[in-house]
Amino acid sequence: MSANLYVNLSWLPRRPENFNELCRTALDSQGELGMRIRTLAGYGLDENALNRVFKVIVKTRDAGLSLAPLLPFRLGVISNANSHFLAPALTATAARHGIDLECIEADYGQILQEALDPDSTINRARPDAVLIAIDYRGLPLRFTPGDEKAHAETVGQCLQHIAAIRNGLHENGGAFCIVQTLARPVKSLTGSFELALPGTMRSLINAINIGLAESLAGTTDILLDVADLAETVGLAQWHDPTFWNLAKLPFSSLYLPLYAEHICRIIAAQRGKSRRCLILDLDNTVWGGIIGDDGLEGIVIGQGDATGEAHLDVQQTALGLRERGIVLAVSSKNTDEIARKPFREHPDMLLREEHLAVFQANWNDKATNITAIAKELSLGLDAMAFLDDNPVERNLVRQMLPMVAVPELPADPALYTRYLLAAGLFEAVAFSAEDGRRAEFYQDNARRVALQQQVGDLDAYLVSLDMHISFQAFDDTGRTRITQLINKSNQFNLTTRRYSEEEVRETQNSADCFTLQVRLSDVFGDNGMISVIICRQADEDWEIDTWLMSCRVLGRKVEMAVLQEILLHARSRGVRRLLGCYRPTERNQLVADHYAKLGFEAGAVDADGASHWLLDVATTPEQPVPMKITRL
Repeated sequence: MSANLYVNLSWLPRRPENFNELCRTALDSQGELGMRIRTLAGYGLDENALNRVFKVIVKTRDAGLSLAPLLPFRLGVISNANSHFLAPALTATAARHGIDLECIEADYGQILQEALDPDSTINRARPDAVLIAIDYRGLPLRFTPGDEKAHAETVGQCLQHIAAIRNGLHENGGAFCIVQTLARPVKSLTGSFELALPGTMRSLINAINIGLAESLAGTTDILLDVADLAETVGLAQWHDPTFWNLAKLPFSSLYLPLYAEHICRIIAAQRGKSRRCLILDLDNTVWGGIIGDDGLEGIVIGQGDATGEAHLDVQQTALGLRERGIVLAVSSKNTDEIARKPFREHPDMLLREEHLAVFQANWNDKATNITAIAKELSLGLDAMAFLDDNPVERNLVRQMLPMVAVPELPADPALYTRYLLAAGLFEAVAFSAEDGRRAEFYQDNARRVALQQQVGDLDAYLVSLDMHISFQAFDDTGRTRITQLINKSNQFNLTTRRYSEEEVRETQNSADCFTLQVRLSDVFGDNGMISVIICRQADEDWEIDTWLMSCRVLGRKVEMAVLQEILLHARSRGVRRLLGCYRPTERNQLVADHYAKLGFEAGAVDADGASHWLLDVATTPEQPVPMKITRL
């Protein structure tokens, strides 16, 4: 059962019987081609089915057709193994995650050459990222049982080897790296003593993996934990010596879809496409039974009962996700008062109302409620994940709201959390203190919405929030969070330009750049960093290179306060005009009139639809804003 879950990607819906026909006719159908291809890629596909989707993508490109709204991304691949089989699976899988992926492959085994030569295939291509797909057979591992000195030397040499590859790619190609951990081989020469004895294969690989994780901390490079993946499915299944001997394939082809899925999750997360909110059904999901029929005493939850413990695991998992910043909400077909009763009165409930940002219990369909939850949280539907035991409800949401992630669930509730977490919907490539508090941020925002409905008058509401805004130039402390916001923000983002942490550092230290990190707090709590600004000197003007904001502070005149701060500094430096640019994407339509609302004059429109805007610094009057200002 466990192996089938991962081989078949069972958290994804099964492909329809007419899948091949859908692939064949994909270019003939109406509507956005990119979304049709994403739908085709969204099923649990084996290697052959992934190849069919890949061929559709190739035909689309050959015909010169757009894959919008899929986001373009170029990935270099270097490996000590045969990597030619990867490109089709990666390209098709990436479409599932909203990515239009182009793979650039290095020649077999040409790892250091590709990294260190500025004119290599990979470095000339200038990819967005490079996958360093090295397994234990690609490193100078020496079996020296019991020799601690030789053990340390071997680990150091292997880490230095990988560091040299990363540094070469950074310096010569400018890409960030996705670096694999090592899946240890199945065979053991010393049995159970293998891990404890220095110089054995297992102890060496364990130390290298720990060293890799430590070396990537605080960098723009990202760890792909292949060791964990291989151990999850079973090392004996992962490694296939026949495939290696015949074709130098580093693992069994059965797991190619799973491997591609994990790489594409990282790429999608780096581009801000991880889910931020988990919406929970209640009956037979959070607890066993139906609260409206069975009553408080009749629902099943808690220790001492197999079904009750399974549903308790769902609650524990949800709370764990909340601790790392995932917002929790409820969508239940139920009477509100009855649905809330277990949260308030059942002694075995772990989840309580205070853990939930939004509680939608009514007789509307689930799609309507999910849309309402997204609106109340100021999040897009593509930030939502929905957990429901009922296949009818799951399919309805998939049909009506295709941007919402809806993992499949088995009949046994004991496996609910395994399927949910195997789906990788909440993939993280970085973690900051503010990430851990994100659930509280959005929960506070829902309370602000409720207060606004009570107050009615917008100005009175804004005053009642007692907002405090702080402005500060980029600094070392905030740089990781700044980089994260730049790469994750899609909706309130005027240009959606992406920058690595090193590029943010360069901006921070450039005399030709003006930068702001903006934080906001109010009567409900601290919103954390909510805006990032980069202005670049252009003769006597400032070009607003990057302006992004958290959607949860929309409608609070924060953008006006930010503009006033930019103008203040622009005047002090003799800047003549601010030059704004709006580059439309699939997801940032809500800021299409941002500059117009702030009083900018419309300028030229480029052939790609980008509009340009101008604001005279000297003649723009100062506007009052409903918040207290601190400058750090």
